[in-house]
Amino acid sequence: MVNDSGLAVRPDSVAVEFDDERLVANAGVMLTSTLIKRLGLERLVEETLDLGQRPGAAKPGRKVCSLVHAMALGADSIDDCDLLRAGSTEALLGHRAMAPSTLGTFLRSFSFGHVRQLDRVLGETLRRAWSAGAGPGEERLVIDIDSFVGEVHGYDKQGAGFGYTGERGYHPLLATRAGSGEVLHARLRKGQAGSGRGAHRFVQELIARARRAGASGEILVRADSAFWNKRVLAYLAKQGCRYSIGVTMHKVVAERIAQIPEAAWQSVPDYPDTGICELAETTLGDERLIVRRVHLHAQEAQTELFAYWRHFAFVSNRSEELHTVDREHRQHAEVELVIRDLKDQALAHFPSGRFAANSAWTVIACLAHNLQRWTGMLGLQDPTPRMARTIRRWLLTIPGRLTRTARRWTLHLPARWPWQRQFIEALTRIRALPAA
Repeated sequence: MVNDSGLAVRPDSVAVEFDDERLVANAGVMLTSTLIKRLGLERLVEETLDLGQRPGAAKPGRKVCSLVHAMALGADSIDDCDLLRAGSTEALLGHRAMAPSTLGTFLRSFSFGHVRQLDRVLGETLRRAWSAGAGPGEERLVIDIDSFVGEVHGYDKQGAGFGYTGERGYHPLLATRAGSGEVLHARLRKGQAGSGRGAHRFVQELIARARRAGASGEILVRADSAFWNKRVLAYLAKQGCRYSIGVTMHKVVAERIAQIPEAAWQSVPDYPDTGICELAETTLGDERLIVRRVHLHAQEAQTELFAYWRHFAFVSNRSEELHTVDREHRQHAEVELVIRDLKDQALAHFPSGRFAANSAWTVIACLAHNLQRWTGMLGLQDPTPRMARTIRRWLLTIPGRLTRTARRWTLHLPARWPWQRQFIEALTRIRALPAA
């Protein structure tokens, strides 16, 4: 360690005192609080969420904002929210930081109906952010739907169970926007719920939300075979949406694939050298059925006695060229990056023993995730989507010192911060957004 004069300092000779009231460990939370202010989140929660006379019902907007701030800084449990009360951090939030015990009481007061009210907040903030410039407008909106298992431990988690992974947990439904990684809709389900359970209602709410938020162009919905459902397909077609949804290898599907002439298979030129990939299409009832078959080379399939084709099929109502539809359907895997992002943040754990509290935690976690995405989308000129961990490292977890001189507050940040330009750019652009 070297001090300002260039002299070396021995770490074991440095005294340690936790006594500076002006220090801010995560000074970049100022970006999040500014964006929250521009979106009018606190007031929106106050107007939308009504817990009645339940414990913790007072000041719901302040409590949701406290949870959002803590999650944006990496909190994955209720106790972690105490970091907002360290040093002068609270002065940068725009509201009083609530104690973890208060936040826990607040979350445990939720019922299913209250979670639905909070879900309306997520939809309205999406509309406001898209109106501020983050939305697709008249351009095509691509939505990916998937489910994942959020692992939990212990026997006191209400609704947790063993799903297809063999691990105890919950089984949320998730809809994300391709390219930006925003969460458009989320629904926590019990751990033993099938992957497609509740998909029809979920898709109805999803499409309506996207239209209300300002998506006026074409909508393309992508999903895997767990969401192959006649009601879902009929609804999407009725709403004028395009879709490509995987199908399971049922007997009727296998029979249709077997009837495809060998001459109809077309090679996929961009497939890796580890094997051969070919495409063909046929019909499944009134649906367009696109099939991809893959054959690995012998050296890559040493466990096989006889090499064979693996078939992957999906139905679509798109009319574009075969290779284009297949290539874009494979990009559905982007949703896994969002799931990884959420699990790297607040959804690393589901902190309460009550199912409704964990449902509310899930919605707030998605809200915090979106705020980080919008910080990059609205604050930075570079449109490259960045993971939450990168946003935190670049812009949020910056040590600072808050001082006041001549009735003017100044936030002092480290000299030679590697991402100083990005921070100033984001702060300037977010401050320029119109208030909701």
